[in-house]
Amino acid sequence: MSNYKNRIAIVEGFRTPIAKAGGKFNDLQADALGSVIVKELLSRSQIDKSEFDEVVVGNVASPAHAPNIAKIISTRAGFDFNIPAFTVNRNCASGMEAITSAANKIKAGEANIILAAATESMSNTPLLFSKHFQDFIMHFSHAKNAYERIKILSTLKFSDLRPVVALFKALKDPTINMNMGQTAEVLAREFHISREAQDEYALMSHTRASIARSSGVYSSEIIPVIYDDSKVLDYDDGVREGQSITSLEKLRGLFAKEHATVTAGNASQISDGAAAVSLMSESEAKKRAFNVLGYLRDYSYVGVPAHRMGLGPVYATAKVLKKSGLKFSDFELIEMNEAFAAQVIANEMAFASKEFSSKYLGQNSAIGEINRDILNVNGGAVAMGHPVGMSGMRIVIHLLKEMRLRSLSTGLATLCVGGGQGAALILEVE
Repeated sequence: MSNYKNRIAIVEGFRTPIAKAGGKFNDLQADALGSVIVKELLSRSQIDKSEFDEVVVGNVASPAHAPNIAKIISTRAGFDFNIPAFTVNRNCASGMEAITSAANKIKAGEANIILAAATESMSNTPLLFSKHFQDFIMHFSHAKNAYERIKILSTLKFSDLRPVVALFKALKDPTINMNMGQTAEVLAREFHISREAQDEYALMSHTRASIARSSGVYSSEIIPVIYDDSKVLDYDDGVREGQSITSLEKLRGLFAKEHATVTAGNASQISDGAAAVSLMSESEAKKRAFNVLGYLRDYSYVGVPAHRMGLGPVYATAKVLKKSGLKFSDFELIEMNEAFAAQVIANEMAFASKEFSSKYLGQNSAIGEINRDILNVNGGAVAMGHPVGMSGMRIVIHLLKEMRLRSLSTGLATLCVGGGQGAALILEVE
């Protein structure tokens, strides 16, 4: 049974559509996207804006013009200046971290009602220049006369002008000198996952997302966004209608010199998007007789080896099951972020492996087999995209809404985290 005194009510939750990076949301910075969704949540909320005690926002690539992006978003969304706000960054789990940080404050009695949001504009990750060029600019701007400027100018080399795409640096772990795609190849080799199995999984993700989109499944969670002044996006534009194995097979492997299996087709897309939820204690929600979206029962974060970061879900789920007293069979619906098809398949195999549990988790039995009939039932990030700071909140919102739609009571939201972490949230619906 749940401990009703400790559950946190997720009262409402909405998100923007997810747009392919460099596309429709190209001119909307992360703070602009976040402001849009927070404004919309407030306009549709059962809670008056003046009742919120704090705002917390998950974000990874914080824009230079918006330090502590949470405060920028809250101000632009119309919160009074006296409402505090802070930003959290747990890489791919930043959206979940915003929720759990808010939950901890509510449980500790430091706040009654909190708005949590998550936002990412991977389109606007900046270009970087070398340290030498940065020093050149600094020295040149402080030169006292023409002679000094000419002398400093003579030190500039053409190669100094070559920019580095910060996004590519952000997707590479400096502690192991591997990008995230390479870590997916590690899992593909370790678990003997073929290219064909990855492409088949990618096809399933696109097919499910396409069916869900055409049948209006996502309409209850997506808030349309205006872009280019008058155009409106109200769907996830990365989902490819009519995706086929044939087209997936034509794509080349990207992250290994030999026997590469991870491609642009079976990996998550680089994207832009934002989401927001309102939270309070269960007792407060029941006192107000709110029809809440659902409840956060428990959660766990774990650290894992960076080169096997994709296995974060199995480690985090094992931890949260032990913490909560639930069994894996109690989960009626599962959302696992699809960073890579290989990563999801590797987790499926690890969840079902007694040997893996014994060797890595210190357990005598496997956690349990994942039934694909209850896993990412409406597609995932391989089809829709993975705006890193926002994805964790997206899967929480969608899982709760899908559980309500299916009259289910217990679900698992889990994801892997770049750099070597995992997150798992137990969610409940009445």
